[in-house]
Amino acid sequence: MAQTTTSPSQIGPVSTDSSRRARLAEFWYYFSENRGAVIGLFFFLFLIIVAVFAPLLAPHAPTMQYRDAVLVPPFWEEGGRATYLLGTDAVGRDILSRLIYGTRYSLFIGVIVTTISLVGGILIGVIAGYFRGWVDTVIMRVMDIILAFPSLLLALVLVAVLGPGLTNAMIAIALVFQPHFVRLTRAAVISEKTRDYVVAAKVAGAGPLRLMFKTILPNCMAPLIVQATLSFSNAILDAAALGFLGQGAQPPTPEWGTMLAEAREFILRAWWVVTFPGLAILITVLAINLMGDGLRDALDPKLKRS
Repeated sequence: MAQTTTSPSQIGPVSTDSSRRARLAEFWYYFSENRGAVIGLFFFLFLIIVAVFAPLLAPHAPTMQYRDAVLVPPFWEEGGRATYLLGTDAVGRDILSRLIYGTRYSLFIGVIVTTISLVGGILIGVIAGYFRGWVDTVIMRVMDIILAFPSLLLALVLVAVLGPGLTNAMIAIALVFQPHFVRLTRAAVISEKTRDYVVAAKVAGAGPLRLMFKTILPNCMAPLIVQATLSFSNAILDAAALGFLGQGAQPPTPEWGTMLAEAREFILRAWWVVTFPGLAILITVLAINLMGDGLRDALDPKLKRS
């Protein structure tokens, strides 16, 4: 009977795929052990769906004003049907539609702020951790100065200098969050650069750029991913705070913090104009933080239970 042989080139990809699937299975195992993280993940996926299909899900245009339906309470019925499920605001705009479109702005803010702070923090942190010396000293002292100020206060000052608006608010928040990524990246690079695989790559002739970004950085990503998740929720919260103070998104933009700012004077007579945007911020930030806890449990070997 003829025997079939398998060449090493055929074994390699299969072994690699099996190893990748095993790592993904292990990651999901530890992540799914945290029930709150799973709930947060599903709610975050739900938010993405709402943001993508906002034009189809929103019953009304977010900026459309219905002058005959000012401060209408939730589930107000007209002709036997609920016209405004979550009521209207002081100028007759549908709150549910504004919340749905506000999901787009919140996720957009989180993505942009996290991307800017993560990329900038990684670049600066890798340089500081790899070269050390006076470069490290100068960079870290600047980061310490930024961290010495309360984050929201510093963001408010930066927005006041740059001018109010959503774009300037995102830039200010990203600059405020950057020191956290710089410090994490620097610490991880310092820990990894003395390991045998880095020394071997250096002996083999790898240059500084290859060592920093090809050899060391991939092994420093676990804590950065967790920090990025937490920064995502903090970006949404800080952007809402700036919008509430009038320095973030400007009316009539359907951003949750701006919606809260417009509803301040109606807290006692129209509870729904404040309650629903506040709940949207609370639940979204809580879900993303729970998801971040699950990522920490799954990516940090010290926290994995045997």
